[in-house]
Amino acid sequence: MKTYPFYKLFLCIIGFSMIQNCEKMIEVEEPSNQISSQKVFEDVQTADAALAALYGMLWDNSPVAGDQTGKLMGSYTDDLDYYVASASTGLPDIYQNTQEETNPQINTYWAKSYQCILTANTILEGIRDSQTLPQKDKNRIKGEALLARSLVCFYLQQIFGDIPFPSSTDYKINQSMGKTSGNQVLTLLENDVVEAISLLSDDYRNTERIFLNRKAGQLLLAKIYMTQHQWIKAEPILKEIVASPLYIYENDLSKVFNKNGKHIIWQLKPKNSGNATKEASTYYFNSTAPTSYALSTSLINVFTDSDLRKQNWMAKVQVGQNVWYRADKYKNRTSNTTEYSIVFRIEEAYLLLAETYAQQDKTALALPYLNASRLRAGLSAIQLPISKNDVLNEILLESRKEFFTEMGHRFLEMKRYDILNTLQTVKPNWKTYHALWPIPQKELLLNPNLNPQNEGY
Repeated sequence: MKTYPFYKLFLCIIGFSMIQNCEKMIEVEEPSNQISSQKVFEDVQTADAALAALYGMLWDNSPVAGDQTGKLMGSYTDDLDYYVASASTGLPDIYQNTQEETNPQINTYWAKSYQCILTANTILEGIRDSQTLPQKDKNRIKGEALLARSLVCFYLQQIFGDIPFPSSTDYKINQSMGKTSGNQVLTLLENDVVEAISLLSDDYRNTERIFLNRKAGQLLLAKIYMTQHQWIKAEPILKEIVASPLYIYENDLSKVFNKNGKHIIWQLKPKNSGNATKEASTYYFNSTAPTSYALSTSLINVFTDSDLRKQNWMAKVQVGQNVWYRADKYKNRTSNTTEYSIVFRIEEAYLLLAETYAQQDKTALALPYLNASRLRAGLSAIQLPISKNDVLNEILLESRKEFFTEMGHRFLEMKRYDILNTLQTVKPNWKTYHALWPIPQKELLLNPNLNPQNEGY
């Protein structure tokens, strides 16, 4: 397996653009053993290397990294319990819904996300200014960078609300940029993703589906529309995705998290050959009480014992009379050759399509897409007659059972359904303003134009 050489490439290829965002600027000569930023984007190989650096950052520390949004928003809502009450990491406060603007996890989440955005902007500017790259390669690289940036921005908007939306690498602009309203961010993302879709093809440039393609862009676009409750716009896009011959619904639960599955739309490859996914390490404990995360009682209770996902995707850990369950979707913790971190899979398109139909009072059309995952899990199909509200509740429940610990699904869906305040029944500290996180204090001090702070903080 070829590994991402992204650390050296990141430092040597796009380091000059990144350094412009440091607080103090130092004028230095360009080292003779480095490739200038301009030269990088005159050659397909080095341009692709810069793009690989961006994918490496997505794997390493971004909203779609396997140990980020899934665990943070899983514990922030009601899917995960956290068992280190006195940790100084900020994780207990997120679990207890007592986070403040000084929380180190929130600061890191913000900062690393904007590093990804700046890297994508560096690539987009390099592609724009390139005089020698073939147009086909320029389109592909631009499309992938636009999609990566859009995905990171989507998570930032959902979690922080109004956010800066930088589209350049100019530190003079970025260091004093104010916030763009959340609604306007979604509109900007819609425009960017539509453009990316026009630049990309459905074909994967790698059989392992580790690079963004047109269908990944369409799924993100549908999610943006659904966040805006534009069901009519989302419906045809989702129908095209589920009808694509590229994807085959995986009916064997034991194979859903196998990297070779034809149900996978996009996944992130581990940094080094044999590395476990971050999910496999983050949620693992065995023979002892949990030392970080375990599945919550609230989540466990929505599963019947006959649900095959409970048997395949959870592991029971008993110590004396105490019983916990860990997430066990990714199983290879050493010498991993079969699992990558799945970001998008076809099951999401099915349930989103069911939701768009239900929201338009087309319950009969919604049921087959709702029932696909139920039948695979050994459950009976939901039958007509059934009300619109009941179908929507079943879709929400099914999504919770299907996507727990995956990419913050529970938070995003509860927010879309406008039911985050129901968390008050299981999370005593939950307040209405917790629908957003605070902007990190450090960022407010560096850039007063980010004021006002989000309500409640």
